[in-house]
Amino acid sequence: MKCPKCKNVDLKPTKLEDGLPVMGCPECEGSVLSLLYYRDWAERTAAVDKVEDMSGDVSVDSDTATALSCPKCSKLMTKFSIASQHKNRIDLCGFCDEAWLDGSEWTLLKSLELAHKLPKVFTDHWQKSIRGQKMEAIKVERLKKIVGQADTEKAVEIKDWLKHHDDKAAILQFIGSD
Repeated sequence: MKCPKCKNVDLKPTKLEDGLPVMGCPECEGSVLSLLYYRDWAERTAAVDKVEDMSGDVSVDSDTATALSCPKCSKLMTKFSIASQHKNRIDLCGFCDEAWLDGSEWTLLKSLELAHKLPKVFTDHWQKSIRGQKMEAIKVERLKKIVGQADTEKAVEIKDWLKHHDDKAAILQFIGSD
């Protein structure tokens, strides 16, 4: 199998974790992860799951911008966002059930405590939630440009307070009555 990112580099057997084999690229350090092997590893290690100390902000910007071809079947892989605050996306072949992890994306998944929850990332619910979070962040940034940092923080605080308030409608009606 050839690396889907480097195109002409042969993938070599390696491991992401003890008991989690992958085919890795020696050039770009990406990995093809079989979700069959992943699920087996996740079940075997779930009881001993411990979060390693990942102090500091993990920044991984090696995401492939273009669509990748599955190294197994050559069909295009679909990109799935990991988290709203990160640009990285995991590529998944829906035909082979193989995922491509760029460079240090496994480290990113571990830092976000998603290493044992990888299949959730591929769900519509997860992707919809991330899109919502990204849209909210865009709205906050837009408001910040208009009213400034301090007023934006206050507006976000009020919005969060109102979100689950029992009398939200009455409060909004009062505010809008001016």
